[in-house]
Amino acid sequence: QLQLVESGGGSVLPGGSLRLSCAASGNIFRINAMGWYRQAPGKQRELVAAITSGGSTNYADSVKGRFTISRDNAKNTVYLQMNSLKPEDTAVYYCNADVTQYSGMYYDSRDRWGQGTQVTVSS
Repeated sequence: QLQLVESGGGSVLPGGSLRLSCAASGNIFRINAMGWYRQAPGKQRELVAAITSGGSTNYADSVKGRFTISRDNAKNTVYLQMNSLKPEDTAVYYCNADVTQYSGMYYDSRDRWGQGTQVTVSS
């Protein structure tokens, strides 16, 4: 069974920093793109940052220059370093990974989601 387990959320003052981690475990043949999404109350889930297996990244305009996404392929883990946090960054942050599994007969690729971790930025 495949799992994405997030950690690192919490409460922080404006201007502070947090680092989110998401580790994938289980039957994994390959992890393709990985990313972080967030959903604030009353709003749609939005892409924050994404990274390919080769290390190419893209960011939402609202977080460029403040957030950095990275991954450790050997550990099947993706990170999100968040600096200069603002109250508008408050949301539940979700890890996403495009995971390929091999059953012994065929390959199956699909999006997987973590359970979400709360990030609150408030004075």
